[in-house]
Parts: sequence; structure tokens; C-alpha cells
Amino acid sequence: MNLPNKMTMGRLLLTVAFLVAIFWKFHFHETVALVLFCLGGLTDHLDGRIARKYNLVTAFGKLMDPLADKILTCSAFIAFVENGRMAAWMVVIIVMRELAITGLRTLAASQQVVLAAERLGKHKTVSQIVCIIAILVAMSYPQWGGFGQTVFGFPIYGSKPWIELFAEVMKWVAVFMTIVSGTFYLWRNRRFFVNDL
Repeated sequence: MNLPNKMTMGRLLLTVAFLVAIFWKFHFHETVALVLFCLGGLTDHLDGRIARKYNLVTAFGKLMDPLADKILTCSAFIAFVENGRMAAWMVVIIVMRELAITGLRTLAASQQVVLAAERLGKHKTVSQIVCIIAILVAMSYPQWGGFGQTVFGFPIYGSKPWIELFAEVMKWVAVFMTIVSGTFYLWRNRRFFVNDL
């Protein structure tokens, strides 16, 4: 297994550690969850870049890299519903899109075709990662003392800290990008399922 694929599999282990940090109420657990998620996002950025730069792109990587991304982000969003940080309907849309795309990739693979991630899907992933990080920062900055309050806790509209407002905006951006990217991806690859309808 080459380095990019090892990083992809490592992201699955980071997902488990992230969920433990989110739900196990130890001291600074929200901050630990933030760090773990950022590490997961970093591996997402690096594994594809390394694979392309050193010609290490594999069919396994094309399938597992997007799947590992989905597992990490969907786990975070579902955890936010449990913690009351995100509306369930938003997360249902996000998870439904990811399951539909995974199903399409499985169908394509059954026809010996590997569907790689597209640029719009990458933008969707970035919007979701920024949204998750913003929510995690909003959850954890009170633990950082004066620094956290000074940087993230000051209000810019009303009495709500700016990071809370930013996280709220990013929820809508992430949902919008999820819908748009999913619609385009399904439409562009409709040849794999229209004949079966």
C-alpha cells in the first residue's frame, strides 16, 4: 500500500478518534476533536496531491479517498445533531447526497468504470470542512481563555460571537454546495442508471 493510500486509511482511524473526543467528556475534549478533524482534513489535502505528483494514483485511492472523506464529514455532521449544533434536516440532505454518490460510484464500478471526484465536489468538500471547523471552534474557543474570547468571542452583529454567526452561514453554504454538486454529478453520470429506470 503506497503512502497516499495509507494516509487515506489513516483518516478512517482519525474519524474514530474524533468521535471519541466529541462524545467522551474529558477536559478540552472539544479542542482535541478540533485538532483531530483538522488533521483529517490535512490528510485529505495531501494524499491526493502526493498521489498526483509522484504518479501514485490507484483505483483503490480513487474509490477510497472520497469514501474516507464522506465518512469523516458525515460523522462530524451527525455528531453535531446529537450535540444540538446543527439541524437534522440539513444533515439528512448531506448524508443523502453522499450515499447517492457512493451508490453511483458502486454502480459504475460494477461496469468496470472508476468515477473520480470532480472539481465541484472538491468545492463542496471544502465548504463542508470549513463549516465543521467553524462549528468546532465555536464549541471549543471558550476553553482557550482570554485568547479565545479575544479572537473568536467578540460580537460583530448583536450580542452573538462572530464565530457563531460564521458557523451559521457556513451551514447554509455547505448544504447549498452539497445539493448543487450532487445534482451536477448525478446528471453528468446519468448514463450509468437511466437505462435501468
